[in-house]
Amino acid sequence: MTFSPTANSLEEFLKLPETKPVCEYIDGKIVEKPMSKGKHSRLQLKLSNRINEVGENQNLAYAFPELRCSFGTRSIVPDIAVFRWLRIPFDEDGEVPNDFLLFPDWTIEILSPEQSSNRVIGNILYCLEYGCQLGWLIDPGDRSILVFRPNQQPKIWPRSQDLPILNDLDLVLTSEEIFSWLKMI
Repeated sequence: MTFSPTANSLEEFLKLPETKPVCEYIDGKIVEKPMSKGKHSRLQLKLSNRINEVGENQNLAYAFPELRCSFGTRSIVPDIAVFRWLRIPFDEDGEVPNDFLLFPDWTIEILSPEQSSNRVIGNILYCLEYGCQLGWLIDPGDRSILVFRPNQQPKIWPRSQDLPILNDLDLVLTSEEIFSWLKMI
């Protein structure tokens, strides 16, 4: 869905008030991102927490859910944006800033039923073009994870194999484990 306010540039878009659901600025258009539903929300929270259990404790990386990342000519909101610790732009007080004007090191998207897979894949590829090291597209509908890496063909990852993770992050995950989180009883 295209949102009615207009912005002729990324700078103009960033001056607009935030909306719910959140909007992204892609190819000169303001595009509304669908609201999370149950499966999406569960996977987003569990995966963010799992990454942060390892990454934050070792000051290696941090997973931010629904963080606006503005760089190049786009302003996108990945479901999970993972930044290496050394790239987090802490302010002078050592606090996390509100604005992240840079690409994530690892972008994770969880496909919603009403979401365009091509638009989501386009955002992952855009991140990779700017220097992102890893992208995942998680599809709860068919229980698959499509893995993107720079200068490589995307690959649907085998369910029982360890998924690729950012280097130096001591974390092991499989698609089977991730999708098992959907069962709560």
